[in-house]
Amino acid sequence: MRKVLLGLTLLTTGMVASAEHYSQDVNKNDNLFFNFKVMQGLDQKNPGGQKNDTYLELEFGGRKGVMDLYGYVDLKNIFGSTNNDSYGGDNFFAEIKPRFSIDGMTGKDLSIGPFKEWYISTWIKAGDSGKFGGLWHNGIGLGTDVEVPWFGTTGLSLLSTYKREDFGSNAEGHWDGYSLQWNWFKPLHFFENGSFVSYQGYVTYDFGADKIAENEGRTKDSLQWYNGIYWHNNDWAIGYGLKVFNNMANFDDGVITNGATQDTSGVGHYFDIGYKF
Repeated sequence: MRKVLLGLTLLTTGMVASAEHYSQDVNKNDNLFFNFKVMQGLDQKNPGGQKNDTYLELEFGGRKGVMDLYGYVDLKNIFGSTNNDSYGGDNFFAEIKPRFSIDGMTGKDLSIGPFKEWYISTWIKAGDSGKFGGLWHNGIGLGTDVEVPWFGTTGLSLLSTYKREDFGSNAEGHWDGYSLQWNWFKPLHFFENGSFVSYQGYVTYDFGADKIAENEGRTKDSLQWYNGIYWHNNDWAIGYGLKVFNNMANFDDGVITNGATQDTSGVGHYFDIGYKF
């Protein structure tokens, strides 16, 4: 039961930390989490036709002083199947999102209406994708914990992005575009044994990528919208996620790029089981 309650405070599936003010005692809710997941992705809309994969996800984060952290690392094709879409090139994908509390660093309560705490948000996104080359984006911007009707406390960030690597596009080595990121964790029903069902997910909308769009088959914007229904108890989380894609990774849907017809818009499905440490 302790981990279940901690999960509601920290949103242990990696959504957002507690919305309580940190202007006076920045260490009052220090905590951490680590989840070990096996995931099955079906009909994913990745560049290069990589649709189906069984992969391992290591998910981690928490709160320590002024820093709020969420991150995960996906290790692709964990069973080494030669029939897997990721075989022979696409080995990993990772995102790390440290946020630094402005309230905590200044010692001031900066909450305004539904905006409960403010952050300097940062972001690293990295991976490899076989013949399409490497991916490494950095982002920095402003974030907040915002109260939304029915959803409760959600996380919202707007970041400017630097494209260190971007599948060989013209954007590499430039600040190019922005990323709007919103995430939530909403308990729907509690059972008598302390387990519960949640609706959890995120929206990531990348836009304004003018230099990426200079490349044939690439777009200025990209959308990912994940909707998950999960059952949680003290040790396990089991769930299903439906993910809506539009021009995934700024690859234009239906266009032939590097010899592959891009299928980067539509709906994908995810099934996973995770163990909570």
